[in-house]
Amino acid sequence: MSRVGKNPVEVPSGVEVTINGSLVAAKGKLGRLEYKASGDVTVSLEDGKVWVRPVNQSKRARAMWGTARSRVQNLVSGVNEGFSKQLEINGVGYRALLQDSSLVLQLGYSHDVIYPVPEGIQIKCEKPTAITISGADKQRVGQVAAEIRGFRKPEPYKGKGIKYADEVILRKEGKKK
Repeated sequence: MSRVGKNPVEVPSGVEVTINGSLVAAKGKLGRLEYKASGDVTVSLEDGKVWVRPVNQSKRARAMWGTARSRVQNLVSGVNEGFSKQLEINGVGYRALLQDSSLVLQLGYSHDVIYPVPEGIQIKCEKPTAITISGADKQRVGQVAAEIRGFRKPEPYKGKGIKYADEVILRKEGKKK
């Protein structure tokens, strides 16, 4: 039994949820998002709450029950509040800046890394060593953060590179004489 799936998704004021078969759509102040639920679950809207229930007691239906409920919760909270990820840049001469609709990263390569900002995602650089990625879709925000981090992953000896703000880099001891 799914412990997550048993709980309904509360729909806050200002968010409109529509269910058309297995297609769940949420519209709020930050935009509109859709999710097509698996055929193993049914989604219904009752009294301002979205309920997700399994069709049968198969292993796949029970697995998709909690997943579908979490995805619907991400839709509702995404169009209402949005999601954000913070990245930190460590390293001498490493920095980021926003030019037009592109993120320009100087990461110790012979060239600047230019990352075009995808539609529906906002990127801010408060400091040259701090990047904030925000948007309504949790999956896209995480994907953009992972792509930017992938340009120069943090290394364990000096800690240089791009890391998540809450990430802890396990440091290794260098060569001994």
